[in-house]
Amino acid sequence: MRAIYTFLILCALILGIQSFRLAGQESRKIRRIESGINFDGIPDEEVWQEIEPFPLVTYLPVSGKVPKETSIVRMAYDKQYVYLGGIMYVSDPDHVKAIGKKRDMIGMSTDWLGILMDTYNDKENALFFMTNPNGLRLDGTIFNDATPTGEDPPMDINWNTFWDVETSVDDSGWYAELRIPISSLRFEPKEDKIIMGIGIMRWISALYEMDIYPEIPQLWGDYSHMKPSRYAVVEFEGMKPKKPLYISPYLLSGFTQVHELNEEETAYDYSKDFILEPGLDIKYGINPNTTLDLTVNTDFAQVEADQQQFNLSRFSLLFPEKRPFFLERSSIFNFELGGGSSLFYSRRIGLYEGNPVRIWGGARIISRVNDWDIGFLDMQTASFDELPSENFGVLRLKKRVFNPYSYAGGMITSRIGVDGSYNLAYGLDGVIRLFGDEYLTIRWAQSFTDTTENNPFSLDPSRFLVFWERRKQEGFSYLLAGGYHGVAYEPGIGLERFPDYWVLREDLKYTWISPDSARMQSHSILLRNFNIHSVVDHSLLIYRFNPVWTFVTKKGWGGQLDLIYNLEYLEEDFEILDPVLVPTGRYQYVNTELMLYPPQSKPLSAMFMFQGGGYYDGYRISPSIKPTWNIGPSVELGGFYQFDYVQFPDRDQLLRNHIAGLQLLYMLSTKLSLSGYLQYNTAIDQVISNIRFRYNPKEGTDLYLVFNEGRNTLLDREIPVLPPYDSRNIMVKFTYTFEL
Repeated sequence: MRAIYTFLILCALILGIQSFRLAGQESRKIRRIESGINFDGIPDEEVWQEIEPFPLVTYLPVSGKVPKETSIVRMAYDKQYVYLGGIMYVSDPDHVKAIGKKRDMIGMSTDWLGILMDTYNDKENALFFMTNPNGLRLDGTIFNDATPTGEDPPMDINWNTFWDVETSVDDSGWYAELRIPISSLRFEPKEDKIIMGIGIMRWISALYEMDIYPEIPQLWGDYSHMKPSRYAVVEFEGMKPKKPLYISPYLLSGFTQVHELNEEETAYDYSKDFILEPGLDIKYGINPNTTLDLTVNTDFAQVEADQQQFNLSRFSLLFPEKRPFFLERSSIFNFELGGGSSLFYSRRIGLYEGNPVRIWGGARIISRVNDWDIGFLDMQTASFDELPSENFGVLRLKKRVFNPYSYAGGMITSRIGVDGSYNLAYGLDGVIRLFGDEYLTIRWAQSFTDTTENNPFSLDPSRFLVFWERRKQEGFSYLLAGGYHGVAYEPGIGLERFPDYWVLREDLKYTWISPDSARMQSHSILLRNFNIHSVVDHSLLIYRFNPVWTFVTKKGWGGQLDLIYNLEYLEEDFEILDPVLVPTGRYQYVNTELMLYPPQSKPLSAMFMFQGGGYYDGYRISPSIKPTWNIGPSVELGGFYQFDYVQFPDRDQLLRNHIAGLQLLYMLSTKLSLSGYLQYNTAIDQVISNIRFRYNPKEGTDLYLVFNEGRNTLLDREIPVLPPYDSRNIMVKFTYTFEL
């Protein structure tokens, strides 16, 4: 305990003696216009000609060069909208690639034009708005200065807001006008001026070329061009949006059929139910930097099926949050504690053991006041089986300190049941840019429940994480981390993937960025040393030594090769799939992982993966492939196949599992789409079907028609004999948004 306090005091002293000076950065004034733009997808009006275009340079395949194609991209605003106008010339008409029309469809096989906006100029978070020659709309958020903290990208495309786009195409190229309502942006006026950071991006699929503004080198990994800390600074004068009020009632109707095993476990009972439910969501812009969201009888009906997974690890699986109510500036509530664990995990609200739980209502406030970020959330759920009705609360505060790239903050969470049960937790954290690309992260949390002795001076209900990293991905970089999970730590609205441990991790990496003449764009070698110990007796639970080689070529090929030495101690039997299990004991084995992908800019592309080698006291072979085929601008065919073969010869146990999926997307227009997803998983012996029709004539107005079914195979594998399907439902949902 004393050692921990000593370490924290030393960190504070280090931070206290640092002096930071932000290099002066000239801002560019964005032209304000009163009229003159005909929003038709061709930015050729006189007012456009009077605006200086942004000077784009290449980012891919080589950064800082003159682009092969000419781009004229300009920006303006009036009292209602921010505009982006782009003229994307091509030397060959065949260079224009227009693939995809569906809202938020993303891929590299189509051309793109987009703008990235750090609306608070906080050097950490941003919004992006992108389109392709078909007028597709893609928007999302960027967080953590576009620095990944795990395998997931530092961005979220599930966030949507109100904006429009018009495009056109001819033999000279393609043209676009993006129109973003000022009321859709959150910013902080200062003396009638608004300072933002912006980035511009053009992707030319046929040439595998990305042109950007401003110039950003490929020094921080795959998302270097998205880093808000590297955006150009721009200035708006007199930008004063009205206070938007969006009222979005919805009506959900459907029919559900379910087969459930009776209490005697002698037969399956059939039941059916007709659903007719109204609901309401309200969004009010209290001021340009504060938004209030209210919800009544929140609908979180799933309209997309999660991809089936077969878990061969001891860690629980993670699924992304897709429910709109939680998405706007969700990075404020980020309190990651390593390995996918977090003090706040929104999927703990309204979901219980995979089942949806009714949310009666709730409120959410997001605000920026000077250097403070403030997030508040409160929701009330209904009872479900043995689970009582509960209230969930979260308060998050973050303040920029020392420099624009650092913050300190805290979080409080509460989960209180009507039966008197409670779970309270708090956390304190800071991410500090010490100098250059050196960052120090410190996070501390404790939880308190009605079923334990709550001692705030004990490490039992405590959790902390400390790591030091060099974020620049050129030459030598590293990450040194340590963490602790007490035996009584249990965050009621958080997520922990492994209990009762302390961990040390060291990543040492060297990256080569190839010269212009080389075929290779970059490649790197990473050495990862990772070990987990029990907090009870400090015995070693998991040790891994993992050399990794990663490469990317200038033509878009890429891959990764891992060699992993594992040493694990199982304190209890690890059941993989009944009756196959790994008994308690000490295991030592070596395995490998391989990933390879061809250029994703081609109409037909795929990702190949392989895991194989030792596996506890046996071995495994797990190949998989994920192909995608764009058949013209309106049809996308995708698939997924994974085979897992696990054998333990000494124990005469064998496991084979297949997961296969087929996706079809037909896009009649940017407003109308039909998709189907068919999956088969032998682990559960089910065929899972999801068919979805969507009509989205404008933002805030949606009509969904959805069919879901879980159909059993091998019906006589159990007694009593299984029904043909576990569940089947058809749902219709209509939402209409009134803007007042």
